[in-house]
Amino acid sequence: MKAHKQISFFFIVFLCLSSISVIGQSSVSKVDLSIYPKPEKGYKQMVIEVPHSNNDDAKKIEFTVGKWMEVDTCNKHGLQGSLEQKDLKGWGSYYVFKSNGNSISTQMACLDSNKVDRFITAPPQITRYNGRSPIVIYVPEGFDVQFKIYKAEADIYQASEVIRK
Repeated sequence: MKAHKQISFFFIVFLCLSSISVIGQSSVSKVDLSIYPKPEKGYKQMVIEVPHSNNDDAKKIEFTVGKWMEVDTCNKHGLQGSLEQKDLKGWGSYYVFKSNGNSISTQMACLDSNKVDRFITAPPQITRYNGRSPIVIYVPEGFDVQFKIYKAEADIYQASEVIRK
């Protein structure tokens, strides 16, 4: 019985250590980011790294800059700000998102006064998928970046010609 408790204890410790290393991996970069400028005061550097594949050309990345805000449940909300792409001479580019944190929303009268926390975003940016170099985005403190990966199917379709008489 004592051996069973020891094995259980070691198994629990192993699981805890494994989950800590997985959590820590999200902030470790596999690419040297020293070629990118340091973030300005009040900003942080975010990075999107995706694995290289033989189908990089058939994929796109859509990323959105946003922040968690308490909003009503009946209106549509968006974040005000601008995203600028800047050239990193000889190395590609990076993005800088400027915002004062203000949001816009539809102006429907809400029947309930429920508030929820939602990730409110600026318009999305679509860029090419590149498994060899990161997408670097500078955002104000308190903001985050989320992204999706889109894949094209191998099927190619032909559009129909419209013939007018």
